[in-house]
Amino acid sequence: MKNKLLPIIITSVFIIIFIFFYRGLKNTNIYTPEIKINNKIPTFTGNLFYSNQVVNSPNIFKSDKFYLLNIWSSWCVPCRKEHALLMNLMKDKKINVIGINYKDTRLNAENFLSELGNPYKKIIFDKEGIIAIEWGAYGVPETFLIKDRVIIKRYIGPLDEKTAKEIKSIIK
Repeated sequence: MKNKLLPIIITSVFIIIFIFFYRGLKNTNIYTPEIKINNKIPTFTGNLFYSNQVVNSPNIFKSDKFYLLNIWSSWCVPCRKEHALLMNLMKDKKINVIGINYKDTRLNAENFLSELGNPYKKIIFDKEGIIAIEWGAYGVPETFLIKDRVIIKRYIGPLDEKTAKEIKSIIK
């Protein structure tokens, strides 16, 4: 009797452990920020990049205007790739391009902008990455299209020609 009971117990324990680990694989604990579309912009306080002046989000984003908020870093290769599109979008007078410099150094960011140009009307320096987290950003680059202080579109990853055309069609 004992010889028959031992394999059943071992098999049962193995099945229970397998089920436990299998369910653990399906139920990930990775934090995924909430996608914030058609929500009001988060309220935050930050320092402007060049002047270090403290600024609040309601003073940056006015009503009745389109804004393109771009979260970027000098160390981000896709940010370099999308930069030419941002330079092109900033030429459109119907949209204001705002930047959040994410977990960067001022010197590296200044070198990045002097090499590729500055498409941003204002840049908020986010050395610790706190402001980007308040926006629910996954990483860099990430871009938000804003109208009347409401996020109307979110672009995760670098902008491309297709997304740039979509932005231009929305702001027309």
